[in-house]
Amino acid sequence: QVQLVESGGGLVQAGGSLRLSCAASGTISSINAIDWYRQAPGKQRELVAGNTSGDYAESVKGRFTISRDYGKKMVYLQMNSLKPEDTAVYYCHIIRMGISYWGKGTLVTVSS
Repeated sequence: QVQLVESGGGLVQAGGSLRLSCAASGTISSINAIDWYRQAPGKQRELVAGNTSGDYAESVKGRFTISRDYGKKMVYLQMNSLKPEDTAVYYCHIIRMGISYWGKGTLVTVSS
């Protein structure tokens, strides 16, 4: 089985920073396959940081960075210079044997 658990969300003022974490466990061969999505209120879920270097949503390029700790099997999303439009539920995700697995999400709220 695959388990993904996000943490680190919260309320932050515009211009601030947050670091989201995704703890991976189960039948995952490589955490390199884990990527980050988000879903803002009233909008479709979108890829924010992919599992390929440089694969970021245009709106977050230069502000968000994905990183991985292979020893801890953790994937992080460092979010800097946050904007109100970054407000969303953030999810980590992996495709395993053709099936998508999602964490339950962590809410990020950016106030102006």
